[in-house]
Amino acid sequence: MKSREVEEDLLDAALTTAHAGLVTAFGHVSVLVGGQVLITPPQPLGSLTKPPIPLDLAADELPEGTPKEAWIHLAVYRARPDVRAICRAQPETATALASAGVPIRPLHGQGAFLGPEVPVFDDPRLVRDRQRAEELAKTLGNAPALLMRGNGAVTVGADVGQAVARMWLLEVSARINAQAAAAGRPRALSTDEQAAWLAAETELLSRLWAHLRADRRGQS
Repeated sequence: MKSREVEEDLLDAALTTAHAGLVTAFGHVSVLVGGQVLITPPQPLGSLTKPPIPLDLAADELPEGTPKEAWIHLAVYRARPDVRAICRAQPETATALASAGVPIRPLHGQGAFLGPEVPVFDDPRLVRDRQRAEELAKTLGNAPALLMRGNGAVTVGADVGQAVARMWLLEVSARINAQAAAAGRPRALSTDEQAAWLAAETELLSRLWAHLRADRRGQS
């Protein structure tokens, strides 16, 4: 994919994340191309005016003007060779459940795309240094999503569409978990049931991303 196309996809992801109500003034999206990370600048994702900032994957320092939480992106990419895109946002219900100690488990089919239980990084402070970013990446492990207690969430994907779609699903799954807990005794999908949904994960995430993007463009 050409550099211009990558930048356009990244901008599209940023605008779609904002349109979906997953961020306000804060949040960022990135993609990994070769040994270089492209990350959105420290501006509201819904009104970006500056191009993405390039980072060397092996960087020991952040260039001036880079979001300080870029350390999260670098740490996750270094720890996860399968990850090619990251979305960092503040989904409200998911953040509330993390603070309440309520686990987010797959109660509906697409919830399986977030793993058997979304891990929680228990440090509520801003992650603006390499060491804590590496601790966060360790907590994420091989999971597709991570909650940050009192501080939003991180989702990953093989492309930027998957990362954004998973962030949207994280908030949906959080609402379903909260409603189910209030109504009775939630019954999570079994391992076999999750596996059946995971067999269609790539296809369904792609369709969800297309829907979210079309919804944003149709109302812009």
